[in-house]
Amino acid sequence: MIRLAQIDDLPAIVDIYNQAIPSKQSTGDTQPLRVEDRTNWFEEHRPEEHPIFVADAEGQVAGWCSLSAYRPGRAALRFTAEISYYIALAYHHQGIGTALVEHALAACPTLQIRHLFAIVLEGNQASLKLLEKMGFEQWGLSAESGGLPWKRGGSSLLWAARKRVEAGSNC
Repeated sequence: MIRLAQIDDLPAIVDIYNQAIPSKQSTGDTQPLRVEDRTNWFEEHRPEEHPIFVADAEGQVAGWCSLSAYRPGRAALRFTAEISYYIALAYHHQGIGTALVEHALAACPTLQIRHLFAIVLEGNQASLKLLEKMGFEQWGLSAESGGLPWKRGGSSLLWAARKRVEAGSNC
């Protein structure tokens, strides 16, 4: 079941995010976060504008998806949001990512979000496949995204995907 995240879900959300750090393919963070590090982030995601959704599997948070404001305060960009999603390792390959992204896409017209984008790090083939399946198109590619300490001397790819969201469209 997909539902809006509650503050009580934040420890599970942070735990799932931290599970992605060692792969070096899902986030640019290099050190685990603490719940305290994400409290403001959680509070900035107001359900009526930029919600966080969780996949609830028998009372356990199996994954989460957030819609984040892109450059808050810039009125011309108010209809654009970034989508991010993370799935607990124990729930990979069970369709949870697809369900979360579909749910978020279906919510976008009500939230007045018309454009979504995602940033994907090199090697994250699962996310690339999911985004392509959901109708996202490659929007940009940075061969020198820099700052990734595990890519010393080499380049790393930063793949940006976008999707126009319309009311009544099939995800």
